[in-house]
Amino acid sequence: MSALNVIWSSLHPNTDAKLVNSSYTALVDAYQSHGRYYHNSSHIQQLVSLQQVYVHQLTDPEAVLFAIFFHDIIYNPLQPDNEERSAAAAVTHLHKINYPVEKTAKISDFIIATKTHINTHHDPDLDYFLDFDLQILGASPETYRAYAQQIRQEYQVYPDDVYIPGRRKVLQHFLEMPAIYVTPAFRELYETAARTNIQAELNTL
Repeated sequence: MSALNVIWSSLHPNTDAKLVNSSYTALVDAYQSHGRYYHNSSHIQQLVSLQQVYVHQLTDPEAVLFAIFFHDIIYNPLQPDNEERSAAAAVTHLHKINYPVEKTAKISDFIIATKTHINTHHDPDLDYFLDFDLQILGASPETYRAYAQQIRQEYQVYPDDVYIPGRRKVLQHFLEMPAIYVTPAFRELYETAARTNIQAELNTL
């Protein structure tokens, strides 16, 4: 059993094993589907690893894990509503396992927040979740360059004259933010590197 499968199973202590296994298979199939170069199971594993590092800073680590597992389950570069559809997939699953309604709504909100990376709910757990999702921006230069190439592969349907202006706009938006990361821990660890990486990519576009 893979590490992700173990964690997924731990989120379902009182759920029928068939449902746990079938839902995990569907999850893996989605993240390993054709055309995913960055938003795949490796991305989920990275965020789960970060959740485990910062678990003691989280009020509801279980909700953050569910948000991690579902936040990119729907990913189509041609569509504008991936986050909303991913949130809907999470809600469908959580209803099946009779998860508390209030916590289900929170997980849905967390997933939708990855569209803007703005925490309008003022939830400290969401601050960490959004920082987990952007940690790649502050990775080593080599890792960041590989990430940028993977994003380009995911958007290969778009020619350069469409992709490059869009990518520049996204990157410039990050640089114009007062801070890319919300939590003090991530700002200290990754803010400077993220800005350096983003500017380096902009210089190549």
